[in-house]
Amino acid sequence: MFARRSVPGLRERIGGCGFRRESGAEAPDSKGETVLAAYTAFHVLLSLIGIGTGFIVIFGLIAGRWLGLWTSIFLWTTILTSVTGFFFPFKGITPGIVLGIISLVVLAVSLFALYAKKMAGGWRTTFVITAVIAEWLNFFVLIAQLFEKVPALHTLAPTNTEPPFEIAQLVALIVFVVLGFLAAKNFRQAQLQTA
Repeated sequence: MFARRSVPGLRERIGGCGFRRESGAEAPDSKGETVLAAYTAFHVLLSLIGIGTGFIVIFGLIAGRWLGLWTSIFLWTTILTSVTGFFFPFKGITPGIVLGIISLVVLAVSLFALYAKKMAGGWRTTFVITAVIAEWLNFFVLIAQLFEKVPALHTLAPTNTEPPFEIAQLVALIVFVVLGFLAAKNFRQAQLQTA
């Protein structure tokens, strides 16, 4: 789990996206703050669309159905979520940057399995597994943001190292492992039909 380091006077939170900016950096003016707030809202919207469509895709795979349009929306909004995360003002490598890089690598494999290999043979299972991992990574960040932004949750785990945060992440991981297993098993034999 990623622990937030609190070093008073050295770092300042930016936009709630897990990226940090050195406090010595120039503070944005009100126009800059407005632009950053709009950009953050766009980033969060992409993330929520990716998470929502990701669940639709996963449950479709579990039902043995190929949901082409939903899959495209899921993949591209999840890619854009990771890409837009790199453009927040920050210095250095953060847990958010690391997760974004991992997500893009996983999504690249997913796209390769889908478009280059047409999900032939073992590439079908590869696609399912990488899609579920991409969804889990997005959901992992959602849980972290909820514990940071929702006061009741933040009180339970102010540094994201306390048991409530770790239990929430562990339960999410277990759920995604089960969903991934069911999706891979059920979709392996399914015919590719659009819904």
